[in-house]
Amino acid sequence: MTAIKHALQRDIFTPNDERLLSIVNVCKAGKKKRNCFLCATVTTERPVQVNVVKVKKSDKGDFYKRQTAWALRDLAVVDAKDAVKESPEFDLHFDKVYKWVASSTVEKNTFISCIWKLNQRYLRKKIDFINVSSQLLEESVPSGENQSVAGADEEAVDEYQELNAREEQDIEIMMEGCEYAIANAEAFAEKLSRELQVLDGANIQSIMASEKQVNILMKLLDEALKEVDQIELKLSSYEEMLQSVKEQMDQISESNHLIHLSNTNNVKLLSEIEFLVNHMDLAKGHIKALQEGDLTSSRGIEACTNAADAVLQCMNVALRPGHDMLHAVKQQQQRFSDLREQFARRLASHLNSVFVQQGHDQSSTLAQHSAELTLPNHHPFHRDLLRYAKLMEWLKNTDYGKYEGLTKNYMDYLSRLYEREIKDFFEVAKIKMTGTTREGKKFATLPRKESAVKQETESLHGSSGKLTGSTSSLNKLSVQSSGNRRSQSSSLLDMGNMSASDLDVADRTKFDKIFEQVLSELEPLCLAEQDFISKFFKLQQHQSTSGTTNEVEEMDGVALSRSYTSGVPQTVSSEKDMIRQMMTKIFRCIEPELNNLIALGDKIDSFNSLYMLVKMSHHVWTAQNVDPASFLSTTLGNVLVTVKRNFDKCISHQMKQMDEVKISKKSKVGILPFVAEFEEFAALAESIFKNAERRGDLDKAYIKLIRAVFDSVEKVANESQKTPRDVVMMENFHHIFATLSRLKISCLEAEKKEAKQKYTDHLQSYVIYSLGQPLEKLNHFFEGVEARVAQGIREEEVSYQLAFNKQELRKVIKEYPGKEVKKGLDNLYKKVDKHLCEEENLLQVVWHSMQDEFIRQYKHFEGLIARCYPGSGITMEFTIQDILDYCSSIAQSH
Repeated sequence: MTAIKHALQRDIFTPNDERLLSIVNVCKAGKKKRNCFLCATVTTERPVQVNVVKVKKSDKGDFYKRQTAWALRDLAVVDAKDAVKESPEFDLHFDKVYKWVASSTVEKNTFISCIWKLNQRYLRKKIDFINVSSQLLEESVPSGENQSVAGADEEAVDEYQELNAREEQDIEIMMEGCEYAIANAEAFAEKLSRELQVLDGANIQSIMASEKQVNILMKLLDEALKEVDQIELKLSSYEEMLQSVKEQMDQISESNHLIHLSNTNNVKLLSEIEFLVNHMDLAKGHIKALQEGDLTSSRGIEACTNAADAVLQCMNVALRPGHDMLHAVKQQQQRFSDLREQFARRLASHLNSVFVQQGHDQSSTLAQHSAELTLPNHHPFHRDLLRYAKLMEWLKNTDYGKYEGLTKNYMDYLSRLYEREIKDFFEVAKIKMTGTTREGKKFATLPRKESAVKQETESLHGSSGKLTGSTSSLNKLSVQSSGNRRSQSSSLLDMGNMSASDLDVADRTKFDKIFEQVLSELEPLCLAEQDFISKFFKLQQHQSTSGTTNEVEEMDGVALSRSYTSGVPQTVSSEKDMIRQMMTKIFRCIEPELNNLIALGDKIDSFNSLYMLVKMSHHVWTAQNVDPASFLSTTLGNVLVTVKRNFDKCISHQMKQMDEVKISKKSKVGILPFVAEFEEFAALAESIFKNAERRGDLDKAYIKLIRAVFDSVEKVANESQKTPRDVVMMENFHHIFATLSRLKISCLEAEKKEAKQKYTDHLQSYVIYSLGQPLEKLNHFFEGVEARVAQGIREEEVSYQLAFNKQELRKVIKEYPGKEVKKGLDNLYKKVDKHLCEEENLLQVVWHSMQDEFIRQYKHFEGLIARCYPGSGITMEFTIQDILDYCSSIAQSH
């Protein structure tokens, strides 16, 4: 085996720079016994590559060749088959399982041990060794001859070190000096030995020569030590001399420290005194202003303001630790507190007097505005009071109790003043609304009982809205009235009869202008007062600081929430809410007065709710754009709800009256009153709601009203006895369609199409119903012909039927000469004229439709004659042209 190993190393592995470490003679299990060798090799170059190589003998000679090689890192499992019983079989798991049978168990064990050691040394890879004895996996125990050789070779490789460049250069120089070194190695070695001895001798002589120098050096060191001892003695004497100087300097340093400390304390004391004097000293002029300052003149107010700021600054100065224990500081603080209290009382008393005086002064000017629809101007009062705005801010920060008291007093005085002004203002508005209507007579001065007022209100609704049956209500009122009320009732009756007169338009326009003027006067009044309150009472539009203790106080019905932080109350809710609460208290009468005015306007004319809805919506929208949470926005929003409710009631009332409408049984219906009244309502609403913000409300009302109109028209048509149902439906839906087409209301496009369809359907139905069968016998004859054809008889064979032969046809045709036809059409025209009303002017349209229907029937009869009686020469005794002439002459004659 050794010879084979050397041969394989020489012939196969050495040329590939590999060393053979172990070999085993094997053959494949279960097949024909063809021997080969498995070799474990490593490369001589680094990094080391470990391979398992399969080598077999060539078939052509006695030399070996390399067949297959596997890298050891690809080996996954080594299976020795049996760890206890000796067996030559083993498996190697590479990309697949290779089964081998070794020539001997010793060779197998040696090879497996070598594989295990190579794995541990080079790979450190987890290869599974299964069914392998643990003795084989001990690296320190040799497993045979091949293992010993492998270990020796590895150690030799590890101990070998290559020469570096410097060593190679030195060896080359030395060998160049001895040309015979290669030929005679012994002579070269003897020469090297002699040179080494010469070098050793030179080293010894050098060491002996240096001994004298060492002795000289030691002598010099001894002399240096002596000099050092002398220097140390001198330094000791100097230190004793300086000790006394050090003690004196320490005393001087301590004295200087005490002097510096004293100076520092004096500077600090002076700084504290200057701080107290500068920050807690109030000028005599300020003291005088606080005690005796003039609060009526602008100069005096400015001086008091400066003095109040100065005393507040002195009181709020941030004292340093210990200052509050000084007696002088306590006295000064008490003095400032007394001055503040004294001035706060004087300021509060003066402002209360100003509030009271303003109430009296403003009351004297009310008479000037009693006849005009204007509100008094409060700007001068606001301008005078704004001079005290800074003092109010000072009072708010220093004495919130007095500030709050002034706020209460201001609200009390101003609420009474505004209540008088606003009530007078609304009285003037009501007088103008209900004042002269015709010939100087005033609505408000008519004497009547409560029941008569109720009847008149209904009459006024009817005369203005035209949807409440105004004529009948006013006629009833005029019948019931007697004596001295007859002239007044007749006046109201005239108003009701003038439904579309200029008087209605003028009254509504006047009401619209008055209502707009009322809102236009109230809006700047509220905005000016709110702006003044914000500036005068220093209530800005921001969230206030939160406090620690909450308190709710009732201020004349207005709840004010407060919290206290360090003794100064702050509003828990925003100051914006505080402004709204004050405005609500001051202008508490605005909302009731507006509601009363709205109720009066609705009583005068239910259609006034349309004007009020548009105007109020616009003002609410304007107010919300400025401040959605302001008093004005909230109040107008509440009133808008009432206006919208009245508007809805107006629509509901109109729908109810449509449902309750009754028609005369003795006269033809024509255009129903509520249809004409819807036209008037829609025209009026379109003019009012043009470019309005609340267009959606009107559209919803339109939908409700038009559906009610449709239902009521159908109900009346069903109940009509004098006028045919189709005529009622046709005329009224034609009127509705014309109205919607003219007004172009976008939300009613579907209803417009529906009205047109109903008009068309009922027109066709009426034409067919009225025209009937003008050629009745002829019509019955041809109905029989069509029945025979439907039973399966051919058309050309119908003439052979006894009841439908040519003689029977000629007999029927002779009964309808042109003269009789014209007479029948003339009677029909008179009948249609009696059914239709003149307002809608549909007679010619209906007559033209009847003409077309008659011609259609004529053509139908002609077609049946041509198909069922071909070649008979039978024709009607009048032609289509005759029909056209008859219809034209009848229309012209009437």
